[in-house]
Amino acid sequence: MSRLANISLVQLQYLVALEKHRHFIRAAESCSVTQPTLSMQIKKLEEELGVILFDRSKQPIIPTDVGLLIVEQAKSILRETQRIEDMLQSYKGEVSGDLHLGVIPTISPYLMPHLISNIRKMYPEVRLHVKEMLTEDIIAALLADQLDVGILSTPLHQDRIAERPLFYEEFHVYMHPSHPAYGHKRVSVEDLLSDQLWLLSEGNCFRNQTINLCAMREEDLIDNMFDYESGSLETLMRIVDMEGGATIIPEWGSIDLSEQAHTNMRRTLDDSMVREVSMVYSRNYAKARLLDALEEMCNASVPKQLKENKGKEVVDIELH
Repeated sequence: MSRLANISLVQLQYLVALEKHRHFIRAAESCSVTQPTLSMQIKKLEEELGVILFDRSKQPIIPTDVGLLIVEQAKSILRETQRIEDMLQSYKGEVSGDLHLGVIPTISPYLMPHLISNIRKMYPEVRLHVKEMLTEDIIAALLADQLDVGILSTPLHQDRIAERPLFYEEFHVYMHPSHPAYGHKRVSVEDLLSDQLWLLSEGNCFRNQTINLCAMREEDLIDNMFDYESGSLETLMRIVDMEGGATIIPEWGSIDLSEQAHTNMRRTLDDSMVREVSMVYSRNYAKARLLDALEEMCNASVPKQLKENKGKEVVDIELH
């Protein structure tokens, strides 16, 4: 009989937890068992396999070379086992369980309050875990099965990632009354570069889209920008209020502004360009019913005017 015959899924769960936490007590707490129980099962697993999985002489403990290989295989086995449960729930039409969602910061403040409210009302059995992340981090987490779904700007051009577009939004300009183009109803790239232009920091896909939208050159940015880049659109608008200049925000971000703030909003000369926002997930993701429910709740959360932008030209995000 194979030495693997006596290995249990519980042992594999303990193994993965210990590799993650590198500490017996914290790993045990994450698995809701006592430390002696977890230690005994790890030791038993090592005896059954005939190898040492962790170097206990180090603090924190670290996996051995063969231990790392076995941990990765254990993660794969646990993922595939979970897919069986996911398939059963989908087959039965159930919408329940944990949903780990990553969302980029330029979407989260506008979508998530509505989405959370809708899910709590319509699908109370779904436990939603939300984390704000940058696009490249969401992609990496999806491919590593650390996230179920992401909501971000697309297209991603990733073969292993499926996309379901949710809505499209224009790019609007928020400017200070002292801006040279403040009297214009619509602004051009030249208008934007005529004064301080505040942008999101490196790593934000909306920054890339802004640069692509305006066909800016790197030297334009260097000449025009102060050495402050923010990860928050709200912060950029407050800086414009205090220091002047302008920034670019997505259309949804302009909808709920105060009456005074709305007077500082302008549209671009070319409003046929939009960013596409999609729900993305690994192509082998098994929670089909949960995906459908999430898409339904997202669509119920999106303002009508954003849905009317479908068919306009999508600005690429150019991931590197």
